[in-house]
Amino acid sequence: MNKAILVAAISALTLGVNAGDWGKAPIPDKTPIEECVDIGGSISAGYDTDFVFYGARFARDSVWTDVNYTFDNFIVPINIGAWYLNGTNHTTAYDELDLYIAAELGTFAGFDTSLGYTHYFFPETSGASLGEIGFDISRSLGVVDFAAEANYLFGSGASAWYYQAGIEKTFGITDSISLVLGAGVGYSDNYFQGGAFGGDSGWNHYYATASLPIELNCRATLTPYISYNGSPDGFVTDGIVGFDDAQSDILYSGVSLSVSF
Repeated sequence: MNKAILVAAISALTLGVNAGDWGKAPIPDKTPIEECVDIGGSISAGYDTDFVFYGARFARDSVWTDVNYTFDNFIVPINIGAWYLNGTNHTTAYDELDLYIAAELGTFAGFDTSLGYTHYFFPETSGASLGEIGFDISRSLGVVDFAAEANYLFGSGASAWYYQAGIEKTFGITDSISLVLGAGVGYSDNYFQGGAFGGDSGWNHYYATASLPIELNCRATLTPYISYNGSPDGFVTDGIVGFDDAQSDILYSGVSLSVSF
């Protein structure tokens, strides 16, 4: 009889632990729900007073959009995307569609490395499409961040190289606003050559930029910026005509909105 009472008491205690107090609902799990877990995608859109690519101005008053996604389940992360720009104020029609893929190769000797491919299309002008392979490296130097790239352009008779190196420094203003200052220089090897381009090999241009990323929430960032593109006498992009007007000393600005998902 005593053994039966003991078993019953233990059973009652077990029920009490598992079910809570009689007549009361179980206490819900109060672990906070993560509302901003990204699955690897991003959508961006923006406006530029001038579309400057590798130091050369191709169009004015341009709007653009970009969609990309990163796959993390491969040997290395793979990012694929599409970017489209349309120049709305230009002496001749200009638009550009870029399809791209890039792989983060890892860190070597302290440098983060990536390898990518971009294919350029020009729908409105019916211009020949071109391909470009790019290799990027970056590293924090403590005081500033360093980044460099090498790009090889090919297709439709083109065969050219473009190189660029620059530094960047980020200053925190508030918890959600930062000031990012950057500067760098480009070098081209027959990238802008022949015909209306009129360039060959040598120092291409230099630039300075300031942007103000504003984190609207955990997913959306608004980024206004201003940039200066310089091309002194003797630089490749100095005096290039055929896109819009002279390329030297371009001060331009813009704004973009990026949303991750």
